[in-house]
Amino acid sequence: MVQGGLDRRTMLAGALALAPLASRLEAQVAPVAPDTTDEVYWQQIAAQYDVTREVIQLENGNWGMMPRAVLAAYRENLARVNRDTSYYSRRGFAADANAVRNQLAEAMGVPADELAFTRNATEALKALILGYNRVKQGDSILYADLDYDSMQACMDSLARQHGARVMRITLPEPATRENLIEAYARAFEESPRLKLVLLTRLSHRTGLVIPVREIAAMARARGIDAIVDAAHSWYQCDADIASLDCDFVGVNCHKWLGAPLGLGAIHIRKSALDRIDLDPAEAGDHGIWSRIHTGTSDFAAILTAPAALAFHQRIGDERRMLRLRALRDRWVAQVRHIPRVEVLTPDDPTLYGAITSLRLRDITSKEGNRQLAAALLDQYGIFTVHRTGIEKGACVRVTPALFNSMKDVDALATAVTNLANSFKAT
Repeated sequence: MVQGGLDRRTMLAGALALAPLASRLEAQVAPVAPDTTDEVYWQQIAAQYDVTREVIQLENGNWGMMPRAVLAAYRENLARVNRDTSYYSRRGFAADANAVRNQLAEAMGVPADELAFTRNATEALKALILGYNRVKQGDSILYADLDYDSMQACMDSLARQHGARVMRITLPEPATRENLIEAYARAFEESPRLKLVLLTRLSHRTGLVIPVREIAAMARARGIDAIVDAAHSWYQCDADIASLDCDFVGVNCHKWLGAPLGLGAIHIRKSALDRIDLDPAEAGDHGIWSRIHTGTSDFAAILTAPAALAFHQRIGDERRMLRLRALRDRWVAQVRHIPRVEVLTPDDPTLYGAITSLRLRDITSKEGNRQLAAALLDQYGIFTVHRTGIEKGACVRVTPALFNSMKDVDALATAVTNLANSFKAT
């Protein structure tokens, strides 16, 4: 368990770093519905980031850039940890980490003792999947084509370990709330011995958001547990993890929250704790902490999470989420009508966030989409990334962030329009 006393110097450094930003944002944030196209306001937000000028950066799904105030807090925390080393870690860090955990738990809407730090969502989900102990020989487990590769591999490993059957479904394309729910309902119906389903709230491949709450409730009614991959959805489309109403969730803090690299979290409801085995490195049961064993973590990254939370709280959850959707809507509206272009998220705002992928109808191979992403970069200076693993073919993923402008996504729309008329894969 984490214990100790909060360091006043660290808190003061973070507060000072955030003070100029706080005063600027307080003047901008009004208690009314946000105008997501108010470029004057969003330019002030973008000015808080030191963005590369070499390209138009539309590949922000790998991890999220820290705004300047958060980076300053991280540097301060890193210097402090490096200076005081074990004199701090053995005497004060535990209480500071508990304070950070309390803030993260409050942001997620979950009890603090149902949350533990990890180094990323993959580590959290690996612990949940491989530690899940209710799968027996002859049972089934389920995942979808849009789930993350490493998590699919963990589900395969769990099945091999226990002699279970793996079910893999293809999510519908184009998707609707109704056909997504139906895809899982049909899979649940076809396997009476299904014990576990992996649900990715927002796919890293296409940006599709699935109705997790409804699917998980349907699973629970059949005695099926759901493990939720919220690596991309937390702070892209959801801040409140509790609203998903799920027992097991893994999140990243270094993606859409914009905390330093190397910080994630695992959530396990106390009522479901016994369904996850102790980590093999743990000698005793100490609650959620004994389900994940990371070894030495990045203390400075943990200490910086409150600065990242403060930055986003000044903007506001609704304003942030609507802006990210607006950036996506702007370029999608300009290219969806083009016959050769396939946009891989629907226009139902509950089914997407910032990320949306596209493909050209006749270009479905990995290599073809790698070349398409390269053409966007080489010919138009726009950085994206190709993604694979989708049943209907590979794609190019577009991921705007808060520092992007409408001008950036307009440039993308122009580039896609031109390439739709001229691009040929070799």
